[in-house]
Amino acid sequence: MKNEDITHKIIGCAMKVHSTLGNGFQERIYQRALAIEMNKQGLFFDREMNMYIYYEGENVGLRRVDFFVENKIMVELKAVIQLQDAHLAQAMNYCQCYNLPFGLLINFGARSLEYKRVYNLNHPENEAYKKNHPLKQRNE
Repeated sequence: MKNEDITHKIIGCAMKVHSTLGNGFQERIYQRALAIEMNKQGLFFDREMNMYIYYEGENVGLRRVDFFVENKIMVELKAVIQLQDAHLAQAMNYCQCYNLPFGLLINFGARSLEYKRVYNLNHPENEAYKKNHPLKQRNE
């Protein structure tokens, strides 16, 4: 299954969960419901997978990613009224630390489901995206 197909399936599962439960629950409720829905859709995943953070080859900590789907895509969940830059930075950092080309940030806390693809700008697969990224253009 291609990455795009997987992300579409994940987003579809999240939409079903959000349309069924609505907003206002804690993140762990959405996490459990999303696990049920992804199982029904035949997606393979690890939930709350421990992933180590390294700095110059040294282990400096441990984070738990909400979902790691099909051994390819990191999915970080939130249940907040509005996503903040810090949430995006967290998801982008996960992609960089785990050397993934991209991941998903999904917010169940708003009236409408919010989701964003987050990119690891240091990953070789994202060279074209990096050239057109607004932050890259401002920093040059």
